[in-house]
Amino acid sequence: MTWEILIMQTTQCVLVVTWKCHLFAYKILACALELIVMNFFGRLASLFYCNFLVKGGYMDFNFMIEHIPEYVEAGVLTMGYGFLGILLSIILGIIVALVVYYNIPILKEISSIYIELSRNTPLLVQLFLLYFGLPKLGIVLSSSACAIFGLTFLGGSYMAESFRAGLESIGKSQIESAQSLGLKDLEVMRYIVLPQAVAVSFSGILANIIFLIKETSVFSVVAIADLMYLAKDIIGIYYKTDEALLMLVISYLIILLPISIIGGAIERRISHAWLPI
Repeated sequence: MTWEILIMQTTQCVLVVTWKCHLFAYKILACALELIVMNFFGRLASLFYCNFLVKGGYMDFNFMIEHIPEYVEAGVLTMGYGFLGILLSIILGIIVALVVYYNIPILKEISSIYIELSRNTPLLVQLFLLYFGLPKLGIVLSSSACAIFGLTFLGGSYMAESFRAGLESIGKSQIESAQSLGLKDLEVMRYIVLPQAVAVSFSGILANIIFLIKETSVFSVVAIADLMYLAKDIIGIYYKTDEALLMLVISYLIILLPISIIGGAIERRISHAWLPI
């Protein structure tokens, strides 16, 4: 009995000592991380103050202000191509998703091949094929047509997968109940399936929209004067790399942040309106 008590007390002492050592190690680690973070942000703040705020820093804000109208024009052009490409992508995605959902022979296999081909090849390669490859076959497309077709071809597959996931999330019991009430197939799809499928897949659709807008940055390879084209043009002419890239980042943030915020608010709203059973 005495040996058992001694072993238990020894074990408790070892556990207490181990726990205190762990706490001491965690405190040391926390202090070290705090010093590293404070040192990093201190140096970053100092660098920002010296190079951006102090007169004579290397950032030319007057140059950036002078070129704001050009970035606005390029941003409007980018948003125009992006909006049209996304709209066509959504339409194509719905069609492909319905083909896969209803398991239509032959068309389902073609849709599967399209999805795999589109999702596993970069947009840059697709644009090169449209702009430089098709003329070899006697088909000449303008830069605008190549940009829109390329974005639609890429985005349609991503949208199709998002819509397909939403459609397959709807329980068969809901469809059978609607049919038992006398609703036709089109009415079931319109009033029962699609509203819930859109609610389920909206987060994926929103992510695809943001992704496709960012993909417009490669349109410059087919001579589209978008934001990336303008930034590279300014760098090549004026050698203002930092200013051009900073304006490019700010431009994309101005375009994408409102979409992300508004889309998130819509997603939270519709997620409570339609909950599939």
